[in-house]
Amino acid sequence: MPVVEVPVEKWTGKVHQVTLGAGGRKSITLGGENTLPFLKFEGSMPHRPAVAIEVQDKQPKDWSPHLVSAWGDVLKDPAAWAKKAAEYGADIIVLSLKSAHPEDGNTGAQEAKKNVAAVLSAVDLPVIVLGPGVAAKDNEVLVAASEVGKGQRLALGNCEEKNHRTVAACCIADGHVAIGRTPIEINLAKQLNILLCDVGLQPNSILMDPTTGALGYGLEYSYSVMERLRLACLMGDSMTSMPMICTVGEEAWRQKEAKATEGVPKNWGDHKTRALVWEELTAIALLNAGADIVVLRHPKVVELVKATINRLMS
Repeated sequence: MPVVEVPVEKWTGKVHQVTLGAGGRKSITLGGENTLPFLKFEGSMPHRPAVAIEVQDKQPKDWSPHLVSAWGDVLKDPAAWAKKAAEYGADIIVLSLKSAHPEDGNTGAQEAKKNVAAVLSAVDLPVIVLGPGVAAKDNEVLVAASEVGKGQRLALGNCEEKNHRTVAACCIADGHVAIGRTPIEINLAKQLNILLCDVGLQPNSILMDPTTGALGYGLEYSYSVMERLRLACLMGDSMTSMPMICTVGEEAWRQKEAKATEGVPKNWGDHKTRALVWEELTAIALLNAGADIVVLRHPKVVELVKATINRLMS
């Protein structure tokens, strides 16, 4: 029988490499691939995707009982929570400063400094710090976080068009990485990367958060935008070549399939299984779309997703 030659794509571009963690803290390098996710027969994928676990600076009040029971009393203390996340296999800790939101505590720089310092002292893993998603408050708490973590190569978000100068200045001054967050649109993601580079931030100090939906809630559109970003990168566009981070847990666990226990069709099955599957499948889909970091919530999902990454990388 004739031998059929498998067609292999030849790409000219590759993803920028971004390293988190420094100053005695464990480091992790993301990106560097010059092929589509896990297609190692076409190119190289030198760094495996990272699994991060979300830690909040205040006890969540709206979480599913399955999430609450999985974590227990550590939810009351971000430092203890971060330690437990490290035990569960997190590659990165994501500290979300939820209490700084104007409608959910409205805490400020001093509270942010205290919580960031506590988490940095509790674990030696790379740390990402996320503001509450309100530009003015993000500026306040991220400047504080940047000062506390100076020289430790944190990642700071959300960095958006309206506050990109402030966040970029912190990253340049204190040696951190900016997380550029944009609505799900390829040109907006590229434009924000250009703006960050224009103010002096290097491409190896930028992560992209293109925003994502959960399984059944815009996942297909998110996947297509991320795939287009990665294809543009591989075709040589350096301003779409930053590693991508996806806040999977937050998106998956706020959907009714992960939250609803009553008034749902019987064929939806067991609630706990359904909720875990919602987060797991969202994460796996986005890893195949090009995510370099997936931020998860449930420890069991962390285990399942890491096992999947192991199989894909092998």
